[in-house]
Amino acid sequence: MQWRDTPARYGLVSRALHWSMALLFLWQFAGMGIRLAIGRSPVTAFMVGSHASVGTLLFALALARGAWGLVNLRRRHHEAGPLGRVARLGHLALYGLMLTVPALALLRHYGSGRALAPFGLPLLPGSGERIEALMLPGDLAHGLLAWVLLAAVAGHVGMVLVHHFVWRDGTWPRMGARQAGSHAPVATGAAPR
Repeated sequence: MQWRDTPARYGLVSRALHWSMALLFLWQFAGMGIRLAIGRSPVTAFMVGSHASVGTLLFALALARGAWGLVNLRRRHHEAGPLGRVARLGHLALYGLMLTVPALALLRHYGSGRALAPFGLPLLPGSGERIEALMLPGDLAHGLLAWVLLAAVAGHVGMVLVHHFVWRDGTWPRMGARQAGSHAPVATGAAPR
């Protein structure tokens, strides 16, 4: 099992970060979706009650994932041509949103004057003083950009499905699990059909 990325396959660290973040994002968006659908209830209180802690964890994982991605940048497969440029821009947008959305929430929380203790671990002490200028960006943009992030994630998943089922170019196995009995190298640089 390789730890670092190669042109044929993402390494264990990249895949662990990717899939753990995917599950945490699923939890975050499911909680907000259920809250919007059914309003206040014990289920939404449970799911939404973990929102700040899970969001803080996602921010830390996004920072780790970005740093790990930069360390492995030259080792990864890069699609050439216009499709490759669009893919890189899409990934940059995802990373930008994965960092901006929780950063706005953390800024808003700090501006609220309340302490922040994700999963019970003291991270930011509370000042007790509200700072509206710090809260305003989060109030205005956190929710909106979170839904933009969800749309970008949906687009990302959609393109993975296109790569896998339409173009059959080996993109899915680079980040996903290898299919049983498959030891052949993953195709790289295959053009869409």
